[in-house]
Amino acid sequence: MLKYTIKRILLMLPTLFGAAVLVFFLLRLIPGDVCELRMAGEGGFVDDEAIQVCQEELGLDQPKLVQFGEFVYGFMVFDLGQSMWTGKEITHELNLRFKLTLQVALMAAFVSVIIAIPLGTLSAIKQDTWLDYGVRSFSIAGIAIPSFWLGIMIILGLLISTQAWFGEPWMPPIEYVSPFDDPVGNLVQLIWPAIATGYRNAAVATRMTRSALLEVLREDYIRTARAKGLWEKIIINRHALKSSMLPVVTVIGIEFAFLMGGLVVTEQVFNLNGLGKLFVESVQNHDYTMTQALVMLVALIFILTNFVVDLLYAALDPRIRYS
Repeated sequence: MLKYTIKRILLMLPTLFGAAVLVFFLLRLIPGDVCELRMAGEGGFVDDEAIQVCQEELGLDQPKLVQFGEFVYGFMVFDLGQSMWTGKEITHELNLRFKLTLQVALMAAFVSVIIAIPLGTLSAIKQDTWLDYGVRSFSIAGIAIPSFWLGIMIILGLLISTQAWFGEPWMPPIEYVSPFDDPVGNLVQLIWPAIATGYRNAAVATRMTRSALLEVLREDYIRTARAKGLWEKIIINRHALKSSMLPVVTVIGIEFAFLMGGLVVTEQVFNLNGLGKLFVESVQNHDYTMTQALVMLVALIFILTNFVVDLLYAALDPRIRYS
């Protein structure tokens, strides 16, 4: 296991380097830069000398390879630099937003797991019954309904129901509260985007759980266990379910990594100042340093998530051994 872990960590380096090359040079292909955008926003008149001074201050006048070398070196020594748009430290900009997005992604993944595994298992056991058809309809609806539309419906439902019951409309609070300072207030704010996002992820994972469990239930060792007279509950829980979890864990892991950078619209609906919103703003403002840091952060999360999923394979299936 140690040899495999070291090998995987070494393989992360060329992947991160490839992501760094792509994000750095593709960003520079976009017309304009942060200096032109800043000058145009100040008064509409773009002064070439002022733009040149701004570019010199930000280091944009240096050769591209020199800028790329500084970017890679800064990432290697965990120095992400400053935002070209706000002038603040990137680590400071990411601090609060990362915590918020991470919590929403973890809560959405939890919602997905507690919905998908029981419903997928029930659908597989009760194949071609009304329960199976109901679960499959539930999952198809989750895939078809966009999470941002479901979020809007949740907010409207809260407004209408609280107006009818208490005489005053209520909606989730806007200002973020840390779970360590106010756990209840934090849960009240973030449970709704987690449900809206987790429902779609649960729909995908439910279908994967059903199909994987049906395939495992047709294996010879399951027939042997039944022939020996084992209880169906023991067969499902101890033998079939663990083996069928491999593709489900993969789906949930990929969805979790995607949520770390893909909650743009959901964050807009619930007015959350997370990584997705920061991503859009940095691209719009041609903020190269912030965009590069965000892309590398998301790439690192994807790599680490895939690594953790691979390790879970060995824990779920004793036939898998890493060396």
